[in-house]
Amino acid sequence: MDEIVSYLHRVPAWYLATIDVNDPTQPRVRPFSFAMADAGKLWFCTSRDKDVWFELEAHPKFELSGWKPGECWIVLSGTANLADDAQVSDAVREAGFKHMVGIGEHHSSANDGRLAFFSVKAGTARFCDIDGSERVVKLDDLA
Repeated sequence: MDEIVSYLHRVPAWYLATIDVNDPTQPRVRPFSFAMADAGKLWFCTSRDKDVWFELEAHPKFELSGWKPGECWIVLSGTANLADDAQVSDAVREAGFKHMVGIGEHHSSANDGRLAFFSVKAGTARFCDIDGSERVVKLDDLA
C-alpha cells in the first residue's frame, strides 16, 4: 500500500476514470491528487456535489492512471466503497480537507458535509514499464 501511495504522491495529478451517469457507454476522466493509506485501506477524497461522486454512486468501478517521467506508470482498478465515507478516520478527513482547500476548493472544515471520501475494494495496481513488463499488486493482499 505504501508503494502505491508513495507513487501517487510523486505525481502532481493522476487521472481517474468513471462511467457517465447519463450515458453508460461514455467514460469520463478527471485529474485527482489526494490519496492516503489508513487502517489498511487506500482512500480518495472528492466533493458530494461533483459529477465524479454521482458517477461512482451509479457505477462504482473506476480506473486511474498516472505517470512519473523517468519511472513506470501506474494503472489502478477497483471499486469505490462509498459506504466507507461514514467510517473515515479523523486523520484522513483532516488531510483530505487540507488538500482540497490547498488546490482551491472551498470547504468550511474537515467536517464539511460536501467532503466525500471513498476507499478502494477489490483493487489491483499495475506498475507498467515501457518494455511491456508489469508488476501487479492486489490491494486486498496488503490489508
